[in-house]
Amino acid sequence: SQLRTIEERANYLKELQERKETILAAIEEQGKLSGALKKQILACETKARLEDLYLPYKKRRKTKADIAREAGLEELTDKLIADPHATPEDLAQAFLCEGFEDTKKALDGARAILVDRFALDADLVGEVRERMFTKGVMGAHVIEGKEAEGAKFKDYFSFNESFHTLPSHRILALLRGENEGVLQLQLDAGDDADYEDVIASRFELDRSSKWLADAVHWGWRTKLYISSSLDVRMRLKEVAEEGALKIFATNLRDVLLAAPAGQRATIGLDPGYRNGVKCAVVDKTGKVLDTTIVYPHQPQNQWSQALQTLSTLCAKHSVDLMAIGNGTASRETEKLAQEIADLIKQAGGQRPTPVVVSESGASVYSASQLAAEEFPDMDVSLRGAVSIARRLQDPLAELVKIDPKAIG
Repeated sequence: SQLRTIEERANYLKELQERKETILAAIEEQGKLSGALKKQILACETKARLEDLYLPYKKRRKTKADIAREAGLEELTDKLIADPHATPEDLAQAFLCEGFEDTKKALDGARAILVDRFALDADLVGEVRERMFTKGVMGAHVIEGKEAEGAKFKDYFSFNESFHTLPSHRILALLRGENEGVLQLQLDAGDDADYEDVIASRFELDRSSKWLADAVHWGWRTKLYISSSLDVRMRLKEVAEEGALKIFATNLRDVLLAAPAGQRATIGLDPGYRNGVKCAVVDKTGKVLDTTIVYPHQPQNQWSQALQTLSTLCAKHSVDLMAIGNGTASRETEKLAQEIADLIKQAGGQRPTPVVVSESGASVYSASQLAAEEFPDMDVSLRGAVSIARRLQDPLAELVKIDPKAIG
């Protein structure tokens, strides 16, 4: 586990370093790489911080702010900040031009420039993003008319929980519910005033000016909230995927390293109702000795015939173990196995031991090229029973034949 963490950290640092080199080259090509900026980039410890610093230099489509700058409205923006008590419309009169023919358009252009400054300030973007992740809440409600169709998501029909406390399984369920059109998700950052205070403080804006106060609110709701929400979504997804992978890895490890029963003759039982219980006897080396299908359960209900057939097979091949797949009809098939074991003991034979084993991936193996090469003349359904028998004898040796995602 520690080695895996070290490897992941090493890979992350390698990717981070490569990204730094790419960004430094791109900014230097623009002739905008200062010593201070280079130092900041080289000191970055996270990809998020690195991308924040690169944002002002990243190539992008021409924005409203760019158009306003080209029209000379940057100076109007600075005047509005420097003189919060002046009447904005009066200041704007001196900056009317093509494309900004009236004071409203000119002030909208100045606002676009100011909001762009917010969005390109790496320290502000980072602070707002972290604040939202720490204080924000994920909300969910069911989309009207989807209650019956989305019943499996009923725990999230009216739901709220902090971003930083959401466990991976809930995040995945919420995202799945949204993707399936059952849930509507809301990312609540908290009180707008907290974020507006941060923005105003960062740029030393006097919000006694209604224009500046409105610009700060506009910048938060239309720019920083949206970018932070996207980042929170991405981070939550990463947290969920990492948590899911760790759980998967732990479970898979337990399955692969399950104690082997050893080299003992085994019968594998792949339970089923309508299609019967598929059976395969393997010797102590895993070589297939015999196969059959019995129908002890509904709708055929051939319990007695199944008892007779399987008892004969077990006695004929001196079976020590009975591996029962844990899928559909597992409990009923385990009861059948117990009766067979008792019958053999009553007849004076050595009682075989029934054991329920995971049948995950058995059907995948059955239809695989590997299984087809090993058992070209065997029915696909019976190959699963062989796999179930062998995975009791030596789980790791059998399960390595199957794609891990089909096991966990």
